[in-house]
Amino acid sequence: MAPVTDAEHENSLHDQQEHPSGGGRRAAGADPVKREQILDGAKRVFMRSSFDAASMNDITREAGVSKGTLYVYFENKEDLFTALIARERNIIVNSVKQSLNGNEPVEEALHAFGVKLVTSITSDYTIRAMRTVLGVIDRMPRLAQRFFTATPENGYTVLKAYFDQQVSAGTLSIEDTETAAKQFIDLAMAGMFKGRLFGMCDSVSDESIEKNVRSAIRVFLAAYGKEAGAK
Repeated sequence: MAPVTDAEHENSLHDQQEHPSGGGRRAAGADPVKREQILDGAKRVFMRSSFDAASMNDITREAGVSKGTLYVYFENKEDLFTALIARERNIIVNSVKQSLNGNEPVEEALHAFGVKLVTSITSDYTIRAMRTVLGVIDRMPRLAQRFFTATPENGYTVLKAYFDQQVSAGTLSIEDTETAAKQFIDLAMAGMFKGRLFGMCDSVSDESIEKNVRSAIRVFLAAYGKEAGAK
């Protein structure tokens, strides 16, 4: 899809003002295509530069919009960065959530969930975003707070909900599903996330992720599987 030009956007806003109740036109700052265009441009800029080095001017040029249009959608760079992280997190959450929606055995569901989540969390983009937040956390604590609370759903909450269902079905024996969700994710990422975050490795292989997740499942089911609960 070709980028929406500022002229097209301004015409849309003009029509909205003249015909506020008809034609399916959107109000200023409500065009999802334009918003995605800005976020896509911002993502490319943040991938090339640090948070401090990236400027709103850089983002307007990369996104192909005017500065006026940019500020209609986002108040400042922090607001834009937070929205971008929220979008990327939603993509990850929706992906891993699908792994837990079927009728597959628990072991298969956890495998699909674990591989998708660890692959996403250790990706270049996620690691860069984490490093960006850590780099400004002392002087911009609000950015860090928004980074970690931008969306109500995350990998932990999705997995907890799945565990609640499995406990009710009698396939898992867990007293504290919130803690169990954190334990499984930590097991699946063991050594990988911190290694990537602190630059001890440039990437993790699919084989390493597979090995970690398989090991995590064995340990987890030994503690919370149906047979473990019957002991």
